[in-house]
Amino acid sequence: MKETAIVYCENNFGTMDGKTANGLVRSSRKFEIVGVIDSTKAGMDAGNYLIGEKNGIPIFKDLNQALENIQNVPDQFIYGIAPSEAFLKKDERNLLLKAMEHGMNIVNPLHEFFTDDPEFIKHAEQFNITIHDVRKPARKKDMHLFSGRILNIDTPIVAVLGTDSAIGKRTTSVLLEDALLKRGFNVAFIATGQTGLIQGAKYGVAIDAIPSQFMTGEIENQIMKAYENDNPDIIIVEGQGALSHPAYISSCGIIRGSRPGAVIIQHAPKREHLGDFSYMEMPTVKSEIDLIENFSKAKVIAVTINHENMSDDELAKTISEYEEDIKLPTTDVLKFGCDKLIASIFDAFPNLNGKQEKALIK
Repeated sequence: MKETAIVYCENNFGTMDGKTANGLVRSSRKFEIVGVIDSTKAGMDAGNYLIGEKNGIPIFKDLNQALENIQNVPDQFIYGIAPSEAFLKKDERNLLLKAMEHGMNIVNPLHEFFTDDPEFIKHAEQFNITIHDVRKPARKKDMHLFSGRILNIDTPIVAVLGTDSAIGKRTTSVLLEDALLKRGFNVAFIATGQTGLIQGAKYGVAIDAIPSQFMTGEIENQIMKAYENDNPDIIIVEGQGALSHPAYISSCGIIRGSRPGAVIIQHAPKREHLGDFSYMEMPTVKSEIDLIENFSKAKVIAVTINHENMSDDELAKTISEYEEDIKLPTTDVLKFGCDKLIASIFDAFPNLNGKQEKALIK
């Protein structure tokens, strides 16, 4: 059985910085989400607010209201915001201490590690709860340098990259994984950020918390674990940030470490500036494709659209324009599913067609 969890996302649910809460409301293989805390949207259904479909996850104004309305105290309290500064505010700190006092274990996705905090450690011991610092890396002596082992495998590897952070790369990756699983494929998903790991990914590492010397090796190691343990038909690798993004280097490590044979690129056509960097204009899809293909040996095989601030007519027009101008299959997986992506993957890796036939026979 899944453990129950409440997700804190004050003033950020449905926004870029609320991506951890957003992702958990959409999909969680590890936890049963029983509520979201965001006073600005209290009383709403989280699914209805986020995707226009009710999912029975209520939004509460604060922890007190949540505990008054949830039948049992949740097993886990998840901090569901991903702020660029990645550190706690004072009122949030007090809230976490209160959650501990109620007996809830803490799931922390920040770069600020609670297990290094004397007050949090003392509270955890006093109230017999656990703290999970999702981004806390292994000790350096246990990290991996790039070994080249990945060069010897022939399993198709597809990376889902993008033109900005918090643009939908993980969502597209998870939906693509689900669509391939439904077709009978054995799929390995490699999470590279805190949200994918909290959602329950079997393999992965929070790449932005890894020293740069070990980035490629840690990604390679996760892929090799999946390859050796599960013998997958295909490996999907979640991207982070953007290769062109001036503030992040995660995409470099992901491309170098995963050695993808193909890339799907996610873009938000109506986003004018990089998230959290309002002084930087968004790259174009074409410029990002050129950069990725020059930086790696991978080919970009499809484009996926984040439809934020777009009408259905604008979305349909953009998809048609991209397919005509860029000559790549283009879709919005939240609106139209993953059929175009799977077709582009079959074109890039023809051997998968045979595995599709075997899967259908089964």
